[in-house]
Amino acid sequence: MSGSLTKETITKERLASLTQISLNLQGKSILHDVSLELQAGKILTVIGPNGAGKSTLIRVLLGLQAPDAGDVWLKPKLRLGYVPQKITINELMPLTVERFVALAKHKNNNEVNDALAEAGVIHLNKQAINSLSGGEFQRVLLARALLQKPQLLILDEPAQGVDVIGQAELYEKISSLKDKHGFGVLMISHDLHLVMQKTDQVLCLNQHICCSGQPDDVSNHPEYQRLFGDLPAAGLAVYTHQHDHCHDLQGNVVTGSCKHPEHNGSSDEQKDAPHG
Repeated sequence: MSGSLTKETITKERLASLTQISLNLQGKSILHDVSLELQAGKILTVIGPNGAGKSTLIRVLLGLQAPDAGDVWLKPKLRLGYVPQKITINELMPLTVERFVALAKHKNNNEVNDALAEAGVIHLNKQAINSLSGGEFQRVLLARALLQKPQLLILDEPAQGVDVIGQAELYEKISSLKDKHGFGVLMISHDLHLVMQKTDQVLCLNQHICCSGQPDDVSNHPEYQRLFGDLPAAGLAVYTHQHDHCHDLQGNVVTGSCKHPEHNGSSDEQKDAPHG
């Protein structure tokens, strides 16, 4: 079957990569030595506090911001779908959901409605765009991105302004679409601990990559249960950070001693200490 692509082959396909990216703006380090790889069928979530450089990372990847150092690689003729953090629409503009989505690319109504159906909001197609809730609008933006038939879907804080139940449902929708179409996903999130359950890798960014790993199963995580009680865990997971350093209020790495003993060369003492 030399002419066919197996699922394993698709998921190993490299779509884009950043290698040792560094960027300074107005004398401040925004990104330092950041590397990542995006693959078909894989979900990469980048988390970090405000001002960590997450949105700048997307701009570098999309070619909207040139880095000072490092390499950006995109698969030739790569089709991108982009869900922005927010879009401001004039409240006086009489624009339906269907028309708004069609503006992204000259498509007929059938294609637009197919994308709305995939995003789970076909019932809103004739509704005024300015009447939508935050969660509904994020789904419409997702439909808009799906019109591009993307090989790589980039989402900049798609759960912003969405409650935890809506967040879980949105993540489940993105995961099912990824499985159906085989595209890669780059997810940006300001939430430092609650991430998409089916994420393959999490990168914690604060100008540089502080740590990386896989999310824990949220349904068994005591912190999730303490915060959210009996709310549905499907679609969500908790990411546990493994930092070996601290940052000051400006995001710079603290040199010398800090408030965490394990960062100050006290690991042996920590190991010898009794555990209760």
